Amino acid sequence: MTTRIVLLLLLVTFTGCTSDRYTLKHDRAPTVAIEPNQVPKVIPSAEPISIAGNKSPYTVDSQTYEVLPRAQGYVEEGVASWYGAKFHGHLTSNGEIFDMYRASAAHRTLPIPTFARVTNLANGREVVVRVNDRGPFHSERIIDLSYGAAVVLGFANQGTAPVRVEVIDLVGVEDHRARSPTEYRFLQLGAFSQESKALIRAEEVVTLVSAPVFISPVSVDGALLYRVRVGPFDSSQSLNESARILSNSGYTAIQKVR
Repeated sequence: MTTRIVLLLLLVTFTGCTSDRYTLKHDRAPTVAIEPNQVPKVIPSAEPISIAGNKSPYTVDSQTYEVLPRAQGYVEEGVASWYGAKFHGHLTSNGEIFDMYRASAAHRTLPIPTFARVTNLANGREVVVRVNDRGPFHSERIIDLSYGAAVVLGFANQGTAPVRVEVIDLVGVEDHRARSPTEYRFLQLGAFSQESKALIRAEEVVTLVSAPVFISPVSVDGALLYRVRVGPFDSSQSLNESARILSNSGYTAIQKVR
């Protein structure tokens, strides 16, 4: 599957990784270990700052935190931890599904989503992660990495490691809330009850347009649907041009969405 197809869950929620709703009482690694080359590489892209997961200020365990207005230029050194099986398959702070085998991260104050390069200062290994969750809510740690990211950095068996976190500055990152509510930013090409069918459609479309193609699960009347979307677009002109290309290629059920 092409790396431009990203699985997103755009449910407006704020959960974080310290809830008591999990089946496992204690976190742990998966029963089958993975190698660093099995962790999919994260390709940074100019995603808009989401509404979900960016509530500011917010309070956890009587401590109040402020989400940074901008991530550009952010560099921090400190201790990283990781989280895994207890949270696997549950929602992150912006409503996506946590996959411990991918390279993601939880941070207390960086905007969601943010892409960052994390370096293990003990061995020099690096990994690019996508911040989509809140935490760790321990003052002695600065970032909580997915199990997969910890494997790449070589500290999954140790629990913590000294790291440097450097935000990857991207041109075109904008806040949804700062844009006009009447402006369309995405094209939708169907909603499917089966993820496999959505993936087929996404892989067809990704060869036709230059904008990102992703799958956006949504719950409708208790049923999970997988929407295939293209975007975000920076202008109505680029959105309309992609709609024209897709229409000429035989895709007729094209919707413009915000």
